Amino acid sequence: MHNVSAEELTHQVLKALQKVHDPEISTVSIVDLGMLEAIEITSDIIRVKLVPTFLGCPALEIIRQNVESALKSISEEKTLEILFIYHVPWTSDRISEEGRVRLKEFGIAPPPRFLTETGSWEVDCPYCDSPYTTLENLFGLTACRSILYCRSCKNPFEAMKPMSINM
Repeated sequence: MHNVSAEELTHQVLKALQKVHDPEISTVSIVDLGMLEAIEITSDIIRVKLVPTFLGCPALEIIRQNVESALKSISEEKTLEILFIYHVPWTSDRISEEGRVRLKEFGIAPPPRFLTETGSWEVDCPYCDSPYTTLENLFGLTACRSILYCRSCKNPFEAMKPMSINM
């Protein structure tokens, strides 16, 4: 491992982090969920900075353990530091296009689109793609999700709440 460049090591860390999934949404990696803020490599430390989706998220310790497990085999010579940072707010804009697709596969609608023409939000049903949906409950199974109902296919579903610094 002595001959591995910092760039190559960063690539290996990123590749490993793409295999760490949100414990509550098994189809979405923490990278695609937008939680990864930085990977820093020094002579003796691999530091990963993550942005929690919510401050009180109960899954943070599980995520930390899963990240440590994923990175242990990359470099036994370096100390791993997994830090949750709070000075950069997580927003739903951080979810990648791949993450939006994976959320939908899991049955969770990606964050809604803001329609500037009407000043309203639009959420498409993850099952039938209909925009004919209504908010049933602002609070879903987790703090970052709401419960909606599709009036087209008659299915209830969860949707990621819109979180933006522009709201």
